[in-house]
Parts: sequence; C-alpha cells; structure tokens
Amino acid sequence: MYDWDDKPELNITPLVDVMLVLLAILMVIAPNIVYEELINLPQGSSMKQISKLSPVHITIDKDKNVKVNNNNYELSSFADNFMQFAQTFSEKPTVTISADKTLDYGIVMSVIAAVKQAGFTEISLATNG
Repeated sequence: MYDWDDKPELNITPLVDVMLVLLAILMVIAPNIVYEELINLPQGSSMKQISKLSPVHITIDKDKNVKVNNNNYELSSFADNFMQFAQTFSEKPTVTISADKTLDYGIVMSVIAAVKQAGFTEISLATNG
C-alpha cells in the first residue's frame, strides 16, 4: 500500500550550484564591461602652448642663510630682495621652502609671509619623509 503521509523532499543542491556558477561568471565579467559614450569635444587653440613654470626653491640653513634658486640672501633683507626677485615673473610659479629643522618657527613663518606678500599663492614646505 502507498503511504499518503510521506512528504516529498526537493533537492535544491543542483539549483544552488548553477546559481553560484552564474554568480561567479557575472563577478568575473562585470569589471570588464566598459560603457563608452561618444562626445564631440570642441577644438582647442593650436596656437597657444601651456608652459610649465619651474618652481622657485627657497632653502634656509641652520645659520639663517636664505638661498633662492642659487642666489644667496640675508634673512634680515630677504623680504625686500624677494619682492624684487618676484617682479621678474609674469606668472607666479609654485614656491617650495626647505628649512633646517632646528630653526625657530617664527623664522620660517617670516619667510612664508614675505613670499605671500610678493604675490605667490602656491607655497609648499618640503619635508624629509
């Protein structure tokens, strides 16, 4: 006789295996899909070339000697001399300041203030690391 109280069991293992294989294929292919939209860009001027300005390097040693691109200046007259030096530039390049770590904070800040007064806006401090 047949037992009508038996409940059938579904084996979903093959279904899970197929879904995991499809998921793995999707994960491998998805990063390689590239969507490209064609955009008509305007033509630029071929007459004007953008020139990269070389940065101005300022070095302050432990004896408070200031050196700007191979020119030596005294710290006491640096602000005036740098103002004259800055007038030689039509566009203001980036200024990189390297200072000895034993120097007083105020000395470095006075050099930065002189550079800002000369009209330079991009100033970076060089570190060792």
